Amino acid sequence: MKRSPANNAATKKPGITKQEYEALAAFRYALRQFLHFSEQAAQSTGLTPQQHQALLAVVGFPGRDRITVGELAERLQIAHHSAVGLVNRLVLQKLLVRKSGTDDARQVFVSVTARGHKVLKRLTESHKEEIKRLCP
Repeated sequence: MKRSPANNAATKKPGITKQEYEALAAFRYALRQFLHFSEQAAQSTGLTPQQHQALLAVVGFPGRDRITVGELAERLQIAHHSAVGLVNRLVLQKLLVRKSGTDDARQVFVSVTARGHKVLKRLTESHKEEIKRLCP
């Protein structure tokens, strides 16, 4: 069944306004500024941005203070084997510890060390200040 031109006009989506493009562009710009700040802040503590994100993902995981390597991979949107390498590097820096699961030894959990918490706290404090600066 063919639609009449009147039906097509009624179902057309409204166009995107100049103000909507400007708002989206401003949001993307602010987001990029924040991400650039975050990358620089992580590097100033000797971490890569991904290592910082990993520490934050573990500490910020809902309801637990440890997560599996698979959960970390999901949170960071990276492949499992990449998460394993990331965890290995953070363990070498004494920022994470790895422990096998009690119910299933194949399951590996990671948690943040006291040293990792100290680094993450410093980074989080500076990030809070940057958020206040960008979004007063």
